[in-house]
Amino acid sequence: MLIDSHCHLDRLDLSLYDGKLSNVLDYAKANNVQEMLCVSIDLATFPAMLDTIKPFNFIHASCGQHPLHQNHQLDGDLLRQLAADDRVVAIGETGLDNFYAPETHDIQRDSFIEHVAVATELNKPLIIHTRDARDETIKILQDGQAHKVGGVLHCFTETLAMAEQAIDMGFYISISGIVTFNNAAKLREVVKALPLERLLVETDSPYLAPAPHRGKENQPAFVHDVAKYIAELKQVSLAHLSEITTNNFRQLFIK
Repeated sequence: MLIDSHCHLDRLDLSLYDGKLSNVLDYAKANNVQEMLCVSIDLATFPAMLDTIKPFNFIHASCGQHPLHQNHQLDGDLLRQLAADDRVVAIGETGLDNFYAPETHDIQRDSFIEHVAVATELNKPLIIHTRDARDETIKILQDGQAHKVGGVLHCFTETLAMAEQAIDMGFYISISGIVTFNNAAKLREVVKALPLERLLVETDSPYLAPAPHRGKENQPAFVHDVAKYIAELKQVSLAHLSEITTNNFRQLFIK
C-alpha cells in the first residue's frame, strides 16, 4: 500500500478522466495507492476543495496559503477557522519561495510565521514549501517552536544539511517525481543519504509527472513510479519502502 502524501486533486484537468474524479481515484487504487493528502493552496478555494473530496474518506486535507499565492496579507483568523475542520490533518502548504516570487518575500514571511503559530495552536503538523530560502525557513520553524507539531518539507530539492536540520525538529522529507528527472543527480545523492524512517513519497499532481510519464498531467497513481525509483536508489524492496512511508505518513498526520 502507498499513500500520496501531497497532491492537488482540485487542480486536475478532469476532462482527461471523463470528467470524473472517481476515475482518477480508481486508477490510483489499481496502482496500490490507497490514500492521499489533498493540499490546499489558498483559503479562497479551500471550501470548494473540501467539498470535492468530502465523499471519499480515504482522502485527507490540509488548509493553508501557498507562498506563491500571497498577493495580500493572510487572514489568520480565517485560517484558524477553516483549519479547525476535522477533515484537516495539516496546516499548509506554507513557506518561502525566493526563486519564483522574491518580490513578495515580506508577505510570504509574515504568512509563514502565522501558519506556524496556527499549527502549534491547533496541534496539527506543517506542510512546507521552500525554494532558495534554506536558512530563513529553518529559523522561522525554530523560532515558532515547530518541533512541537512537526511536519514535512515537501517536494524536497534542497541540501542534505537542510534536511538534517528539519529532521532534528521532528520533520519528514517528502520526495516527488523530480528525483526521476535527468538533471536531479544531486537530489538522488541526498535521497540515498536520508533515513527511510523520515521519508514520504508524493506526486504534487497535477505537476511534476515522474519518468516514464514526463509530458503528461501528473496524478496520484504515479506515486507508484516515484516509490519504485526511490526503492531502487535505497536498495530496498518496493514493498518495504511502501510499508515504511505509509507508517511515516500515519505517524505524522493521523494522530
